[in-house]
Amino acid sequence: MKKLPIGVQSFDRIIREEFMYVDKTRQIYDLISQGHLYFLSRPRRFGKSLLVSTLKEIFQGNKELFKGLYIAEQTDYDWQSYPVLQFNFAEISTKPEELVQNIQQELFRYSQLFNI
Repeated sequence: MKKLPIGVQSFDRIIREEFMYVDKTRQIYDLISQGHLYFLSRPRRFGKSLLVSTLKEIFQGNKELFKGLYIAEQTDYDWQSYPVLQFNFAEISTKPEELVQNIQQELFRYSQLFNI
């Protein structure tokens, strides 16, 4: 029997380490193919980080992670790779005097990563 991914917030890790995963890629595909702007609000410990991690892997074109899941098997998603900026506010100080500086540092890191 597969292990439960208690406390695991990385889609990549859940798939590669063969944790149990309930396929939500049908809803994610609908979200990215039919929508425009969304505000997603969910309670604590309700999968926000896992959703963002899953979106990141989709938008980076990592189709191999989705083998056997709805989005890879039953859609025409193109799997083109896009630059993804993911900010983890649990790791960024949100004190007003430090927030702008911390976001600028993250943006600089991404600018170096993507050569912009």
